[in-house]
Amino acid sequence: MLITYHGHACFSLEQNNLTLLFDPFLSDNPLAKISAQDIKTDYILVSHGHSDHCADAWEIAKKNQATIITSVEIAQHFAQPNLNFHRMNLGGSYKFPFGKVKMTPALHGAGVPGGRACGFVVEFFGQTVYFAGDTGLFGDMQLIGQLNKLNLAFLPIGDNFTMGIDDAVIATKFLQPQQVIPMHYATWPVINANPQEFAEKITKATSSHCLIMQIEEKKELKRA
Repeated sequence: MLITYHGHACFSLEQNNLTLLFDPFLSDNPLAKISAQDIKTDYILVSHGHSDHCADAWEIAKKNQATIITSVEIAQHFAQPNLNFHRMNLGGSYKFPFGKVKMTPALHGAGVPGGRACGFVVEFFGQTVYFAGDTGLFGDMQLIGQLNKLNLAFLPIGDNFTMGIDDAVIATKFLQPQQVIPMHYATWPVINANPQEFAEKITKATSSHCLIMQIEEKKELKRA
């Protein structure tokens, strides 16, 4: 599985000529190194309706004829011609050609009326990934860790809008992933967290390995 970090909370997963894209935010991202036009993907997972998580989703989806996996409310709010949505809700799961997606809770605003923010547990060609989305720490992360043998977790560390570093360390303890990648930090001064501090605390407090990625860096995650 090839992981690419596009900045903020936007990642791609690639394997077997199929690509998933999480929370695309490129055009107005001050740290982005590529544009929405550069992205190729088959599926786009959108955790909530704030612009720093979905601003480029619709353009990318149209360009690639990609399927957007998101909540019912976000699909209704952003419905446009030539957009293909797969609608889900919290606790539900669905099998796709690459594996399975389960929609998990997140403690955050939805960005659309009547909606809920979410995260995703994704089984991707035999590896299991948890994308927390924007969230505060919550106790059911421990349940997510108990129910899934996680190869990888993407967790926000930037504080102010989401968990900060110390809460993200507790989340890692709950989830027990083999590897954890920090996200949602340093895009703006208000979320200017230090990922190296997070990595050091992960090493001291957990058995997980922290992988800090640079923007547009690619990493291969092999099945353990």
